[in-house]
Order: sequence, then structure tokens, then C-alpha cells
Amino acid sequence: MPINSKMKSMLESWKYPSLLLFGIGISNVGAWIYFIALNLIVLDMTESALAVSILYLIRPIAAMCTNSWSGSFIDRMNKRSLMIGLHFSRAFLIFLLPLFDSLIYMYVLVFLINMGNSAFYPTSGTYIAKLVPPEMRKRFNAVNSLIGSGAFMIGPAIAGLLFLIGSPTSAIYINAGALAIAGLVMLLMPNLEKDSFMEADIERISWKVLKQDWGVVITFYRKALYVLAICLLFSVVMVVMATAVDSLEAAFARVVLGLSESDYGILVSVAGAGIIVGAAINVIIVKRVANSIMIGVGTLGVGVGYLIYAFSGTFAIAAVGFFVLAFFIAFANAGYTTFYQNHIPVDLMGRVGSINGFIEASLTMFATIVVGVAAEWISIESAVLGGVILMVLLGVVLCACVLLPSKKRYYEMPNAHNVVASHD
Repeated sequence: MPINSKMKSMLESWKYPSLLLFGIGISNVGAWIYFIALNLIVLDMTESALAVSILYLIRPIAAMCTNSWSGSFIDRMNKRSLMIGLHFSRAFLIFLLPLFDSLIYMYVLVFLINMGNSAFYPTSGTYIAKLVPPEMRKRFNAVNSLIGSGAFMIGPAIAGLLFLIGSPTSAIYINAGALAIAGLVMLLMPNLEKDSFMEADIERISWKVLKQDWGVVITFYRKALYVLAICLLFSVVMVVMATAVDSLEAAFARVVLGLSESDYGILVSVAGAGIIVGAAINVIIVKRVANSIMIGVGTLGVGVGYLIYAFSGTFAIAAVGFFVLAFFIAFANAGYTTFYQNHIPVDLMGRVGSINGFIEASLTMFATIVVGVAAEWISIESAVLGGVILMVLLGVVLCACVLLPSKKRYYEMPNAHNVVASHD
């Protein structure tokens, strides 16, 4: 094929994925602006750290309340239409936030916004799996990780600039606008299920249907035990334990390491640099690295970074730990997302993603409470060390599972979701 034809074909195949990545990028930057601004607004209203900490509890609670049933709707609805609706509804709710002086009303709105977030991620995951062909998924997920990393750096920077020239309230409105723009971008995306649900008899969602759907997911995982093991291990290491340990991050840095606020700020910047560098390298080498290596080594690298940080006694060593753990995040996430897309049937992806999210949120709440209680009753240092050691041990198990020679086929077959059930 001539070079011009190859280039034209590549540009055509990346037209809609690139547009989707653009929308995701806008939404991610806006989410960071919203996150920082909301914390400041609540702190200004109450002058209470407890009031701010409640914001962190609302997210997993909303996820637990939403993910137990939302998958049943997601798999029975047009994903593009649902994503557009969720974008605009969240934009509207965020726009309302600064209009309320009551903390209770703000908590209710934040809860509803997080419910929308919880429904959006399995919806977008299903749409991406339908839009992006298997041979393009690794590259797409690597670029998506790079965009998320950039948002981690750009979002707070924009928020800081907005606070200088405006106020946290203006930053909230910026995020509402970002979500609205992301919704407009989705209007330009292809309607992949245009005729799928027009004549279908959409079954009324009842307790009976929800029970049946949970049964369908359980039946699938019974036939795909290896996929279940990878999903659970990755979730526990990269989300559950990481969140629990991160909840004590600031306290550990200030109390145990004796760092100043400015030192801690530099640590966060070092982590941001690690994420950007790791994600950029990941985009470059993703085609040449096996998916199993990305998941196994990436997860283990994150654990090692946490371990260095947990055992550090100086700012320099802590900074090395932060850079290492942040560097490997993009590899682990891109590898796992590709594995998930290749092995979960697309017609079950909404239900599987939602139920996975429900279990993940439940475990995160439990682990965060356990680590918090341990920090209070024993010591912050012991709680962090215990959490990190458990995280690393589970990371080793995950690494061993993905690198087993007998499981190599799971990382070589882009259409493995069609045959995964027969492998176990």
C-alpha cells in the first residue's frame, strides 16, 4: 500500500477515537478543577476538615448505591445517548452547586453528581470497546492514560490560575462548561447502536431483572475464573489498597517524615512528573511491549514505589518513591484496560463493569476504614507500612498470574472475549 494511502487509512481509522479522546481530555481537566474548587468552597463555608473529608466518603457511597443496578440499564440502552445525557445532567448539577448556601444541599448534589460519574464510566467503557477495534486498543488506552496524566497536571494549574483571577465558584462553572463541551463532542460521535434499541422491547428493570443480571455476571465469571482473578487482584492492588494508603498520605508525610507543606507540595509535583514521563514513554513503546508485561511489571512497579515511600526517612527517598509509583501507573492501567476490553463480552460490559465497581467501592470503604482505625489506635507509620506491604504482596501474586506461560494466550488474542469461556 502506498505511503499516502496508508496515512489516509490511519487518519480515517483514528478520526472518531481522536475526537473521543479530545472529549475525554476536556472532561478530565474539568474534573480536576471541580475537585480542588469544591474542597475549597466547603472549607471556606465550614472551616472544618471533617466537612471536607465527608466529600471523599460520598464518592464510594454513591458508587455502591449506583453500581448495584446501573449496569442493567447501561446494557439495555443506547450508550452514546446515555453518555450525552450523563454529560449534560452532570454539567447542570455542577452549575447548581454554587447557588446553594446549605452544606446538606451541596452534599446531596455532590452525591447525585457522583452517581452520574459511577454510571458514566462503565457506559463509556462499553462504547469505547465498540468503537475502537482490538488492534487499536493498546494504543488508544496508552494515549488515554497520557491524557489523564496531563489532566492531573494541567487541571490543578488551571484551578490555581482561576483562583488568582477569580474564585473557586468560577472554577466550578468552568467544569460545568467542560462537561457541556464534552457532551457536544459526543453528539459528533457515531451512533453505533442506532437500530439496536429502536424496536427492542426494553424490559422493565425490576428486582427480578436485577437478580437475573447479577446471576448472568456470576455465571460468566464462573466460566472465566482467570479473568475474574485478574480483575479482582488488579482492583484490590491499584484501587482499594492504593486509596486506603493514599488517605493517610498527607498525614504520613507531615507527621512521620516531618515534611513541611511546601515539601509535600513538591512531592505531589514529583508524582505528577512521574505520571507524565511514564505515560509518554508508554505511548511510544506500547506496540512493542506485551500486555502481560504492562500489567505485571506496571503493578509491581507501583507497589515498589509505595514501598520506597513507606520506608523512606528523608525527603529525597520519598520523592524517588513518588516518582517510581507514578511512573508505572500508566503502564498498569493501559495494560489492564486492554485486557478488560478484550475479555469481557461487549453485551455484558455494562453489567460486569457496574458490579465490579460495586465490589471495588465496598472494599475501598472497608480498607480505608481499617487503615484509618489502625492509624488512630496503633500509629500512622504502622498503618501505612501494613497497607503497603499487603499491596506489594498482592502485586507479586498478580504479576505471577499474568506472566504464567500457560496463560500467554490471554494476552495474544485481541478477540479473546469471543472464546474466553472455553479457556477456563
